[in-house]
Amino acid sequence: MNTNREAMIAQMTEELAPVRPFNPMRGALMVGLAALVTVLAVEFVEGLWRGILAGEAAPFFWVANGLLLVLGIASAVAVIAMSSPRVGGRNESPKWASAMTGVLPVAALVSVLPHADESASLVDPYAFHCVTSAMASSLLAGAALVIWLRRGAPVSAALAGWYTGLAAGALGAVAYGLSCPLDTVTHLGIWHVVPVAAAAIAGRLIVPHLIRW
Repeated sequence: MNTNREAMIAQMTEELAPVRPFNPMRGALMVGLAALVTVLAVEFVEGLWRGILAGEAAPFFWVANGLLLVLGIASAVAVIAMSSPRVGGRNESPKWASAMTGVLPVAALVSVLPHADESASLVDPYAFHCVTSAMASSLLAGAALVIWLRRGAPVSAALAGWYTGLAAGALGAVAYGLSCPLDTVTHLGIWHVVPVAAAAIAGRLIVPHLIRW
């Protein structure tokens, strides 16, 4: 009996091989490297706005991009944590960061709509370029997070998709935003937030099909 059991165990384990430990820090480094490469690509294609270092950026520029950066980091950390699920892990930080970032378009609309003479600023000739460029800038970070999720075992593929889209969209918006000299409340509050929402929807629809196991 013992001989049969040992033979069965040997047969089950003969093809097993040691694997690299699952270290969340590697996931963070992957996302950080993707974000850095994206910024370099933005510099090569668009050119970063030199006015940032010259002190020409309005305070709202720092507020908007700071909130987007917080959202991107919070969502990326949540995605990395979801790859190795554990008891008690709730990953609530992206929800709070999303609520904070949601203040930006509200502030933009509230500042413009009561004034009929300023409502024309909502029709932004640079809006399409900013939205599409920010979404293109989200691709590398999104790919890095998808690769990390495929290495792990996320319990909720749908939520992982939402958070992946949020992280990639927010980081992409910040990366591209470093090249955009338009620092008005309406432009940043609407047209730099729209690509984040679009990326989150895209992540919810696409990512679950890429990480099923």
